[in-house]
Amino acid sequence: MAATTTHRALADERRAQLLEELRREPHGLDVQTLAHRVGLHQNTVRWHLGILSDAGFVTSRAAERVTPGRPRILYAAAPGVPEDGRDEYRLLATILTGTVAGDDDGPRHAEEAGRAWGRYLVERPAPLERTTDEDAVEEVVELLDRQGFAPEPAEAGIGMRRCPFHDLAESNPDVVCAVHRGLIDGALEELGSGLEVEGLDVFVRPDLCVARLRRAAS
Repeated sequence: MAATTTHRALADERRAQLLEELRREPHGLDVQTLAHRVGLHQNTVRWHLGILSDAGFVTSRAAERVTPGRPRILYAAAPGVPEDGRDEYRLLATILTGTVAGDDDGPRHAEEAGRAWGRYLVERPAPLERTTDEDAVEEVVELLDRQGFAPEPAEAGIGMRRCPFHDLAESNPDVVCAVHRGLIDGALEELGSGLEVEGLDVFVRPDLCVARLRRAAS
């Protein structure tokens, strides 16, 4: 792990506190419990967990279900310090993003790739099962949460308070944001929703992007 990454992850006392809480609970804690214990808003906790996860200090998994319904996401302190190599993956991502951006059809291909992964990362409803708009948005919010976006339903859309690829999105928004738009559209499509992404408002605030949703044309 690069020293700068480690320092950034632990420089904030709130992240150190979250990590300490997780170390006390080897079976993991969900965001709601962590937020209650440390006295922070759940979205703030998600943002700090994203930084800890990027640095390799935190892992996440879906909790086992004993009753029907969506599983909780449990966070746990990672065992030990991750091996070197995280920065090399970031370098590879930067190189590949720049290569795609140089292609005239790069943004379109990026959105198509995101759409394919969006379809893959959600569970298709059973035949004849009707998915409401609210259910579809909730499923997409959970998908984005698992990927570290710290999302929340917003008026006529979904707000994302953390971008896991912030630096890449700033340098190549046409590619990175196209992937994110495709991811949401693909998930909505797989869920059988009548919604689609009308537009993606990037960094309306330093800590907020908004995916605007609309009814898909019939």
